[in-house]
Order: sequence, then C-alpha cells, then structure tokens
Amino acid sequence: MKDFSRRDALSLGLSAAALAATGTSAQSAIKVADVAAPDLKIEKGASLRMLRPVRFVQADEDVFRANAKRFTEKTGVDIKVDFVGWEDINQQTAVTANSGAGPDIIIGFSDAPHIYIDKLIELTEVADYLGKRYGGWMYLAEKYGKRHKSNAWIGLPFGASGGPLVYRKSLVQAAGYSSVPDDHSGFLDLCEKLHKAGKPAGFALGNAVGDGNTFASWLLWSHNASLLDEEGAVIINSKETLAALNYLKKLYPTLIAGVTSWNDVSNNRAYSAGDCSMTTNGVSLYFSLKKDPATAALAEDTDHQKVPLGLAKSSPMAGLTLNAMVFKHSPYPNAAKAFLQFMLEREQYETWINANSGYWAHPLTAYGDCEVWSGDPKVKIFKETMNNRYWNGYKGPISAASGAVAADYVLIQMCAAVATGAATPEEAAKEAERRAKRYFRR
Repeated sequence: MKDFSRRDALSLGLSAAALAATGTSAQSAIKVADVAAPDLKIEKGASLRMLRPVRFVQADEDVFRANAKRFTEKTGVDIKVDFVGWEDINQQTAVTANSGAGPDIIIGFSDAPHIYIDKLIELTEVADYLGKRYGGWMYLAEKYGKRHKSNAWIGLPFGASGGPLVYRKSLVQAAGYSSVPDDHSGFLDLCEKLHKAGKPAGFALGNAVGDGNTFASWLLWSHNASLLDEEGAVIINSKETLAALNYLKKLYPTLIAGVTSWNDVSNNRAYSAGDCSMTTNGVSLYFSLKKDPATAALAEDTDHQKVPLGLAKSSPMAGLTLNAMVFKHSPYPNAAKAFLQFMLEREQYETWINANSGYWAHPLTAYGDCEVWSGDPKVKIFKETMNNRYWNGYKGPISAASGAVAADYVLIQMCAAVATGAATPEEAAKEAERRAKRYFRR
C-alpha cells in the first residue's frame, strides 16, 4: 500500500487552500450555525496524550498533527499524538481501559466506546454543541456515538471509511456486464467469469479489521441474516445465515487464492499488481494507483460501486468509524473535551477531511459541502458513508458484547471455516452462536 502526499493530493484536484494546515479556504461552503460553545475550563498545567489508528493517506497524519499543534499554540496544552497499526489499536485500547493508565484520548474503531463504557467520561455537551452548529450528526455517527436507548454520548465519531466494490471496468465489461450485478446469482456468475479469465475477484476472509468485517457482514446482511435481533438476542444460527454460507461455498472457489490469510493491505497489493480484478476497499487504493505513473492506466480502468444488494432493501454496508473516547483516568478531562471539539470545528476539520481525499467520510451533515466531494466523480460514492443503515451487531443494540464479537472475528472465522471446508455451514453457524453467546451472558 502506497501513501500519497500533500503534493499528490494537489495533483488530484484539491486546492492548496483546502490542504493548508493553518485553516480553511476563504471560499468555504460549510454552513455554520451561531451556537454557544460549552464552557470548558481547561485545567491548569494540562497536557494530553492521544492514540489513534495509523493513516493510509499521508496527508491524514500531516494535517492532523498540524491541527493538534494549532490547539497547543492556542491553549498552551501540549498534545502528543501516537499512530498505531489497525490490528494493534483494539489491544492497546483494552490495556488502557483495564489498567486505568495510558492515553487520555483514544480514537478507536466503531463500537469501541461501547466495550469500555464504564471507563469513559460522557461527551454529550460537546456532541450536542457540534450537532447544532453543523447541521446534525449522521446516522452511523449517532449509532456509534450514543449509549443505547439514551441521548448520552460516549464517543465522538470523526468519520468513517466506506468499503464499496473496487473493480476493473474493462474486465467486468468483457465478462458481459456493464456494471456489477446487484443480485446474488448475477454476482456469482460475474465472479465465475472473472476467475475463468484469469483475473479473479478477491475478498478478505482473514482477521482483517476493515476488509474482513466488511466482507463477512455483506455476505450475511445481503441474505437478511444478522448477529442479533432488535432486542439483542443472538440469532446468528438461522436459515438466513445458512443460505449465506451455502452461497459462500459457491463463491469461494472463484476468488483469488490466499484470501483466508489476507489482512487489511493484502487486497490492495493484489489489485495493484493486476492479479485481482475486484475487491472492496476505501478510496486509498484508487488514489495510490492514480498517483503512480506505472499504475495510472489501471486507475483509469478502476471504478467504485456499492456492494450488491442481494435480498437487502438498502446497501448492506456499514462504515469503519473513527470513534474518539476520553478515559476517566485522565487528569485533564476538560482539556481532552476541548481538544476534540477544536479538531471537529470547521477551521480544522474541513482542512483535514479534504486532505483525506475521501478516505474518511464526515459525521456531521454540514461537511457534505466540503470541496473533496465535488472533485473526482469516482470519490463521490464515499460521501454518504455515515448514512448507511447497517452497523456492527445489526439488528441489535451496540454494546460491549457486540463489540467483543467483532473484535474476536467471530463472523469472519465462521465464514472462513465454511469456505475452506473446515466446517459445514451448520457446524460453523452453531459454533459462531456458541462463541457469540459467551459474550452476551456476561
């Protein structure tokens, strides 16, 4: 996976003002309501340490650090920001929560605040202010930000990475399709034809935080299967799940070899090398191809499309959400809340979201008018990521248990077991049910 720099982003059509780390363009289209900010009295001598997932886009880190520096210059609060690998963030969050020591703030993924809810301070006053100021929070932001059946915010979502299909237009057309079919039988037929042409599709069936969860969830949701019902009962061992797993038995032989060991960069490498014709991914794959002269033709042949509906009524896709939380052990809670608020204000956030070139999609409605969404038309599909109607633990409440099931890769491993023949669909669904219920009994 190749990073792209500020210069690369400029060459892809973003304005210099949109990337300037000192503020937003004077021509900003973001509408801001006149709302009184919360009175956060920053503690004397405050300093903060933050942990967040490593960037896939270099400009993400560059602008994030520059914005943090601006907060220090404005308030005198020193900020240390550490970036860690995606596979490491869950483990380090668990250590911090269980030890009661470490970073004041962690930006984790999606339902992380619901796992450690008793270790966190509320962020409601900041969330309410930002929502009123910037046109309201989008669907997934509220889902992941609020405690279930409550208006209390335990996380502040910074954005989400969508995982739509990324595919070679010429190869799909050569297989007889103008676009990727939305139905299961058509999708399987396309994958069979791509495999026969020597350019198979590839979807992660390894323990990949983003890509693995995306594929397993799509497989289930597109068959109307789910981990939980609306009340939170485990219903993974269902006829809908069995239908999904039997479909996977047909789909798996059409995929590129090795997908059961893929992590979150494996599909990028396979697609970039021309070995794989279709996968799911955030926008970073497309831009890494576009910036490299050696793969510019591949980028031109690349397009995005929502994952197939199957039996679902809306696109069966969630969004890997960056979700900020502040720990009770922090001696400087007001400084931490003030920092998060500062980073989500227009002067900082618009700069950052544009610099990400669509990799992270905004959580607040007003940022739908950011410049990034009016540039490259192949990026626009990511704009509404946080309005997707599916989430980890769908259809039930987000909780510590549903988060633990995702962190333990229960659904991915169920799918992998069937794909490789290690278990029948019935055996795998029963084992997934057993593993999931262990967490929901606690």
